[in-house]
Amino acid sequence: MAKAKKIEQSESQAHAHSFLKAAVREFKRDKIAMISFFFLVIVVFGVFIGSMFIPRDAFSNVDIMDTNLAPFTNGHILGTDDGGRDEFLLVVIAARNSLSISIPVTIVIMAVGIFLGLMSAYYGGFFDWIWMRITDYLSIVPTLMILLTLLTIINNYSIWTLVWVISLFSWIGSMRFFRALTFAERENDYVKASKLSGSSSLAIMWKQIFPNLSSQFYAQTALAFAGNIGLETGISYLGYGLPYTTPSLGTLVNKATDPEVMTQSPWMWLPASFLILALSVSLIFIGQALRRVADQRQSLA
Repeated sequence: MAKAKKIEQSESQAHAHSFLKAAVREFKRDKIAMISFFFLVIVVFGVFIGSMFIPRDAFSNVDIMDTNLAPFTNGHILGTDDGGRDEFLLVVIAARNSLSISIPVTIVIMAVGIFLGLMSAYYGGFFDWIWMRITDYLSIVPTLMILLTLLTIINNYSIWTLVWVISLFSWIGSMRFFRALTFAERENDYVKASKLSGSSSLAIMWKQIFPNLSSQFYAQTALAFAGNIGLETGISYLGYGLPYTTPSLGTLVNKATDPEVMTQSPWMWLPASFLILALSVSLIFIGQALRRVADQRQSLA
């Protein structure tokens, strides 16, 4: 028994190592994906570390002497807004808040998706039928309207409230995706051999099937992350996200709804818009590169 566990652990480690090597080769070949990866790392670490050195009252302080300054005026790299607040600092704080929502949402929906997808496809039967009817129903309801209604009803919500509300319906796509992959995997000979050897269902799912889905899991995570950034900023843009006193990238872009700001002070909304676009496009390139790695490994298998 102990020997079998050691073999399973070594196989899992070898699988992860081989995927990493294949991913490195793919990123070296695809320069755009490599640039996107380094850009993402720099932005994520930059906004979280940089925000630690920004005063907490940077958004609440108003300086009427420095309102609406153009970029590179009086030491303000991106200018100031109508309250005299430094736009560069606002973008850093807003990016941190948006990522503080998007990252946990991605973790939650991918964890729920892979768990339910594996369980539903592996056990099949009535268990699978129940979950498919649930996802069928949730797929046809106007989820965005329900999310906005919930956010309207809830008073004094925090970042974590937003995380759970956004995650409420966002796991459906990943659950269906991994269910389809698991259906194909469970018919393979190695799964049948594991059943004959007496391995438990949980061991087969998480030590045999999941490692073979890990490549697709990483690719899907990157693409889901891009989608969640867009969803969070969209909700904030509509005014249903974080409170106005807690900026996000969506609330900064919302300033463009003022025609005067949009035409005469583009520095108030353009940097946040560019960052949203750059993050989303970078994650898409990363996800596509990882998807190619997953497809290559699947074809070889």
